[in-house]
Amino acid sequence: MSVPEKKFLSDIEISQANSMEHIRDIASKLHITEDDLEMYGKYKAKLPIKLIDEAKVAKSNLILVTALTPTPAGEGKTTVSIGLTEGLNKIGKKAIVVLREPSLGPVFGIKGGAAGGGYSQVVPMEDINLHFTGDFSAIEKANNLLSALLDNNLQSRTRSLGIDPRTIAWKRVMDMNDRALRDITIGLGGTANGIPRQDGFNITPASEVMAILCMAKDFSDLKDRLGNIYVGQTFDRKPVYARDLKAENAMAILLKDAINPNLVQTLEGNPAIIHGGPFANIAQGTNTILATKMGMTLSDYVVTEAGFGADLGAEKFLDIKCVSGGLKPKAVLLVATIRALRYHGGATKEQYNDANVSRVEKGFVNLEKHIENMKKFGLNPVVAINSFFTDSDEEVALVKEKCKAMGVNAIVSKGFADGGVGTKELATAVVNEIENGNNNFKQLYDWNAPVKVKIETIAKEIYGADGVEYSKKALIQLDKIENLGLDKLAICMAKTQKSFSDNDRLTGRPTGFKVTVREFEFASGAGFVIPILGNMMRMPGLPAIPASEGMSIDNNGKISGLS
Repeated sequence: MSVPEKKFLSDIEISQANSMEHIRDIASKLHITEDDLEMYGKYKAKLPIKLIDEAKVAKSNLILVTALTPTPAGEGKTTVSIGLTEGLNKIGKKAIVVLREPSLGPVFGIKGGAAGGGYSQVVPMEDINLHFTGDFSAIEKANNLLSALLDNNLQSRTRSLGIDPRTIAWKRVMDMNDRALRDITIGLGGTANGIPRQDGFNITPASEVMAILCMAKDFSDLKDRLGNIYVGQTFDRKPVYARDLKAENAMAILLKDAINPNLVQTLEGNPAIIHGGPFANIAQGTNTILATKMGMTLSDYVVTEAGFGADLGAEKFLDIKCVSGGLKPKAVLLVATIRALRYHGGATKEQYNDANVSRVEKGFVNLEKHIENMKKFGLNPVVAINSFFTDSDEEVALVKEKCKAMGVNAIVSKGFADGGVGTKELATAVVNEIENGNNNFKQLYDWNAPVKVKIETIAKEIYGADGVEYSKKALIQLDKIENLGLDKLAICMAKTQKSFSDNDRLTGRPTGFKVTVREFEFASGAGFVIPILGNMMRMPGLPAIPASEGMSIDNNGKISGLS
């Protein structure tokens, strides 16, 4: 395959200039025959979960890519993940990257897509960032089928479960940022249109169906988890689950293809698996257990990422996904950028690109805390300094020196500009960390501990909080969680990604603060309790100038402006 000559091109221009290999040729590199592929055109395919081999999973090397607390633009975890995979293959290792699928909301909003950047991308970039293989659509339909069955039961005279509409906890979803749908009233227009009640929409990545798909171990487990979704309670206060509505089989039918991981490729023709897409500030923020195990079955080294900073995605990856899926990461790569360190050192948005050693030194406390946190899990991270042309040699040298003092290797990652060639040193450092055998993953808390103890452990150990406060509403909801027997589930914190605290204005490494649990939600099917800190929303809105305004498509179907 050919890789285009390097110029100052946009991500989509680089992607479109690349010559892709047929997906059957990518599969053959993994010793997968065409008969085991469900192809979606020339460059995408589904991999049947029957290919997963637990014996091979146990022998593979799992590498988690996480980051320091990011700026609003993000610090390039996906780009570094892809670049590291290219670099591992460059140094002779059999490696595959396993990522989440992008959500259309951020694609057309402010954050953009999630296919990497520069010369570290997965392709076909347009397809991956848009409808891909239809997984998000299937999740949306399964979610909304349950909503339709629920409202239909309210209307029924002969098969009513006696559900109290005021207690319904299940919302509809759509994969778009649309703040106008957060709180709505449905069922208006007369008796033929249903029972009027207050409702709302979440964004698809926030759906419990998405979380369940990412936690399911097989198709049978998927159905069981779907049946365990809590939807509300009856007028006599008995809990109602999706299985009471006989919804789980129909929902599973809609997910029969979505459960299979998606195979694509990197710019350099290495295999990549992309599957699932929950956000890390409101859900677990990692790809599916099935996709990770598929990668570990097919490759010696698997690179995967967890959303936002390590206080969110990495903590949930380690305490929820790894514990549930029986996974044991061998290494952690902690992505940092000089601009983010300037930001945590007091730089304004206009000053992100201005070299300033003192700001970087001041902002290092944020990275320092993330390093300390990873060590609490028995993992000594490697720091990847994601390179920007505005970085000064003095700033980079300072970060390397401070990391070294903490017993951590810091390597400049140039995957964005140079692809795998720019990450060979980083790949070697990660392999050395694995081969040293010093990492021994351990979970932070015991799932069987009381809910408050689990929350306090995360808040104090990971965020650095002095304690946890609860609203009156949260305490009432906590009693309900305990009465339903859900108090032994994992904790999935919903918190701002902009700070260790629940106040997004507190950058760096804040101290002397407490976090407040405003309310609780729970995902009984996915298997976790969700404390909501601060003013987290599960349906984002668009910015004043949405990214969609900069996109166009010509008469030949060629897209521009997508990132």
